[in-house]
Amino acid sequence: MALSKQELRERRCWRIRHRVTGTADRPRMSVRFTGRNIHVQFIDDVKGVTLAAVSTEESDVRSGSRGKAFSNVAHAGKVGQLAAERAKQKGIKAVVFDRSGSKYHGKVKALADAAREAGLAF
Repeated sequence: MALSKQELRERRCWRIRHRVTGTADRPRMSVRFTGRNIHVQFIDDVKGVTLAAVSTEESDVRSGSRGKAFSNVAHAGKVGQLAAERAKQKGIKAVVFDRSGSKYHGKVKALADAAREAGLAF
């Protein structure tokens, strides 16, 4: 029986989450893409606390943009850069990247590259 795209993504998500764990020194940078938005969280899994978060629902990311969908490659770059800046403000320099089952290309790659260029190590 063939698995659907959603089932395959869920399997990748579980496989990644079993290996990736965030600590206070190196939190988990969790990335989630919906049909319209992009969400990034910096999570300390030991304490179960979100240290910082960025989303395309914020006005900092949406400024100068038109339309309803903000989950494209251009906005992924903006979110990656803003996420790195917020992480630096909280004293986070290195993270563990959690792509939440998404394949590493397109939006995920653009977000990761922008975060790395802004000075985040992973």
